[in-house]
Amino acid sequence: MLTSKQRAYLRSLGNNLEPIFLIGKGGVTDTMIKEIDAALEKRELIKLKVLNNSFEDPREASNQIADAIGADVVQVIGGKFILYKPSQENPTIVI
Repeated sequence: MLTSKQRAYLRSLGNNLEPIFLIGKGGVTDTMIKEIDAALEKRELIKLKVLNNSFEDPREASNQIADAIGADVVQVIGGKFILYKPSQENPTIVI
């Protein structure tokens, strides 16, 4: 669980990120969750986007993914959200 100061710091880091995963009509799949987990291991902080044609709610999708991989939801704005999970092998973000 992140404190409000940690969350604010991670939000500032995530402002410049581009979404690397797009959630479309297919919704959140098991394969996508595995790929997101691998991306978080490398980057620790990623931004995702729920497309307009998706039936997923961005907040529900972010919580579903975060619960599945043990990540923290940093921020949800509109159709975009930021996830954070510290790397097990090579942590680079110090909070």
